[in-house]
Amino acid sequence: MKEIPLSSPDITDLERKTVLEVLTTRHLSLGPKVLEFEEKLAYYTGVRHAVAVNSGTSGLHLCVKALNIGEGDEVITTPFSFVASANCLLYERAVPVFVDIDPLTLNLDVRQIETKITKRTKAILPVHVFGQPCDMDEILRLAEKYSLRVIEDSCEAIGATYKGRKVGTLGDCGVFAFYPNKQMTTGEGGIIVTSDAQVATLCRSLRNQGRGEGKGWLAHERLGYNYRLSDILCALGLAQLERINELLAKREKVASLYSRLLKSLPSVRPPFVSSDVTMSWFVYVVVLEERFTREQRDRILIGLREWGIGCSNYFPPIHLQPFYANAFGYKRGDFPITESVSDRTIALPFYGELGEEEVRYVVERLREELEKT
Repeated sequence: MKEIPLSSPDITDLERKTVLEVLTTRHLSLGPKVLEFEEKLAYYTGVRHAVAVNSGTSGLHLCVKALNIGEGDEVITTPFSFVASANCLLYERAVPVFVDIDPLTLNLDVRQIETKITKRTKAILPVHVFGQPCDMDEILRLAEKYSLRVIEDSCEAIGATYKGRKVGTLGDCGVFAFYPNKQMTTGEGGIIVTSDAQVATLCRSLRNQGRGEGKGWLAHERLGYNYRLSDILCALGLAQLERINELLAKREKVASLYSRLLKSLPSVRPPFVSSDVTMSWFVYVVVLEERFTREQRDRILIGLREWGIGCSNYFPPIHLQPFYANAFGYKRGDFPITESVSDRTIALPFYGELGEEEVRYVVERLREELEKT
C-alpha cells in the first residue's frame, strides 16, 4: 500500500482552468473575482454580506475588532480547538475564558457557560469542532439574556447545519477557513459572513489597511491590516464553491465507510453526530477508550506512521500550550474532559478522494496497533 496522507485537497481541471483565466487579466488582487466570491458565498450561506480575508485566523481577529471587543473584555470559548480561536482574542488584549467540553460532541459544554459569565463578559465564541455544530439555541439564549455578542468559529464547518440553518449565520458573525485540508480550499484564505452591514463595512476596511470604501488608495480612516485575499485564490474558491455539494458528499461517504468498519473495533469510538445537525466532515477523529493513556495513544500514532499512514492527535488542549500555560498559569486538571479526550484522540487519513481499499487498510493497521497495546 502506498503512503496515505492525513489530508489532500480535491483539485480538478475546473479549478486549474478558473485560476489560469485570472492570470490572463490584469486583476490579480482587489479585482472582480473577490467580489464574485463574496457574493456567491453570502448567497450559499444565506447572509447579506461576506468579506474575503487571507485566513480564518484573520477573519476571527477582524470580527473581534469589529464588535469592539478589547482590553480586559472576557470572551467565553473552548480549550479544545485550533489555537487561533483563542489567539484572536489576545490580539486585542481580550481574555479567553475557557469552558470544558461535552465528551460526546467535543464542543463547549453549554451547561457550563452561564457559570463563567461575569460583568466583564462581552461575547461567546463557539467553535464548531471538526464540523459538528454547537448547541446554538442555548448559546443564543444566553447571549440575549446577558447582552453578549456571538462570533461563530465555523472555520471547520462550511456547509454544516444546525436545525436546518447553516452554521456561521446564527450569531453576529461567523468565519470559514479554506486551508488545503478543509472541505473546500483557496490554498490560504478565509471569509467572514454576517448580516450586519456595519460589521461588514468595518471588516472590509480593516482587511485593507484601514482604507474607507470609495476613498482614495492612500486615504486610511483607521488602523488596519493587510488581510486581503487575492483574485487568484478567490478564483480557486469559486471553482470549489461550484463543487461544494459534491465535495461534502464525497467526504460524507468516506466518513460513513470509516464508521461502519470501525464497529469491529470496540476500543475505538467513532465521531458522534447529534440528531439535530448536519455534520460537515472536516477531519475524521476517533477517541480511544478511557483505559488508554496518552503514551499508549502516541505509540499507536508512531505505529500507524510506520505503516505509511498519516495521522495525528487532534487537538492538544489550548490551555496547556506552553504560551497559555506560562501566561495564565493553566495546568493539567483545569479542564479534565478536554484533557482526557485530547489524550485519546487519533485523526485518521481523511479526504474526499480516499478510496475504500485505503480506508480498509487504515482500519486493519489500526486494529493491529491496538492489539499491541
